[in-house]
Amino acid sequence: MIKACDLEKNSVVQINGDPHVVEQIRVQTPSARGAATLYKIRFRNVRTRAKLDQTFKGDDALQDSEFDTRTVSFSYREGDHFVFMDLDDYSQIELNADEIEDAVPYLTDGLEGIKALVQGEKVLCIQLPDSVDLEIVETAPSMRGASVTARTKAAKLETGLVVQVPEYIEQGTRVRVDTRTGDFIQRA
Repeated sequence: MIKACDLEKNSVVQINGDPHVVEQIRVQTPSARGAATLYKIRFRNVRTRAKLDQTFKGDDALQDSEFDTRTVSFSYREGDHFVFMDLDDYSQIELNADEIEDAVPYLTDGLEGIKALVQGEKVLCIQLPDSVDLEIVETAPSMRGASVTARTKAAKLETGLVVQVPEYIEQGTRVRVDTRTGDFIQRA
């Protein structure tokens, strides 16, 4: 059993007999004395891909789900199919775009540091590294004299993801992006 306060993004729990992956956690602390902290959690059913929103108190217990973690690297994309290679036995894992829709904007050929959560022979989900380096393919020209603390501008990255970057950054620059929030961190 795992307490609701110990859940993290990509944790896997059993709800009504199906494994569910934690997609989002919002913590709500009431201002009244003696009130319990609430955890509003969005789950994704691994089998049906349906979303489920539930609210728990910190001490509420949830059933753990048994799964293995495998280290994989992203090999290539073929239409809506994404192929990963298991780095332990070099087998290939093929996933559809709708199964990993949140990860698609961060996947580049050869990306390593990805973990696949596997139950039996089925891949439940993939966990990306906390940050990835991507190249800017399209952005407005940099402004002369723009400083580090200046305003931001939109930049389209090699995967199609659009992020806000400081005005001094130019096209062709590699930037580090946080995969949890989708925000620019720094130049790579």
